Amino acid sequence: MRWLAGLLVLTGVGFLLRRLLGVNSPAQRAPAGLAPLGPERQAVYDGFAPEVEARTAMLGISLNDAFEERGAGRHDMAWRMIRLSASEWDGMAKIAAGLLDALAKYLPGAQVVVTPRSIHAHRFKSRLMVDYVRMHELLDQLVFSSRRRYQLQLRLLRRAAGIVTGEFRHTYRQAERTDDRSPEVWNQIDLYFHDFDLIAKEALLAFRALLACLPLSVLPKFSLELNALLRGRVRTRSLPVQR
Repeated sequence: MRWLAGLLVLTGVGFLLRRLLGVNSPAQRAPAGLAPLGPERQAVYDGFAPEVEARTAMLGISLNDAFEERGAGRHDMAWRMIRLSASEWDGMAKIAAGLLDALAKYLPGAQVVVTPRSIHAHRFKSRLMVDYVRMHELLDQLVFSSRRRYQLQLRLLRRAAGIVTGEFRHTYRQAERTDDRSPEVWNQIDLYFHDFDLIAKEALLAFRALLACLPLSVLPKFSLELNALLRGRVRTRSLPVQR
């Protein structure tokens, strides 16, 4: 019974500490819906996020078409589409990395508390990413500062994007060298894209969270830096620059 009493004492102490420090208080929990950004910030978001979403969707469509060609028995055509997807993936990975680097750069200028998001391992599918994100879940619980948790979130996403992109490249290039088109190779490609798509979505949510906290005076410079990431854009509308 001593262990039970000790556990209850530790639980009570932990609860009191979290209450005193304000962890998980209503003010710090992310809202159920997305709060409006205001016209200036919304213009910056709308000029960038839909482009990222469009490129990610195009990558997904290319991969889906490759799987359909494979299912129809047109294996040569299926792998040609994987080659095309590999090029699109590289471009999208550079945009995601550039966005996350920009968020880390502009975080010190945030005027109010940035609301971080917890990223859970169970949402990923590849074993590599599940194990990697799981290592950070405990650390996320041990960090009380919202700013530090947001920084941790950015580092996690930045590293995760690099890892899953590297694994996709390795799988693809190995298959190119060995002419391996086994179901295992295709399954790995499918899992890696699922995780990369999830990372891209989380990066956009992190972008929106920081954008809501930046002063209006930094939006023009921030906007220009984001614009530089979108050379050869899919959408025709240019990214607005606030004046």
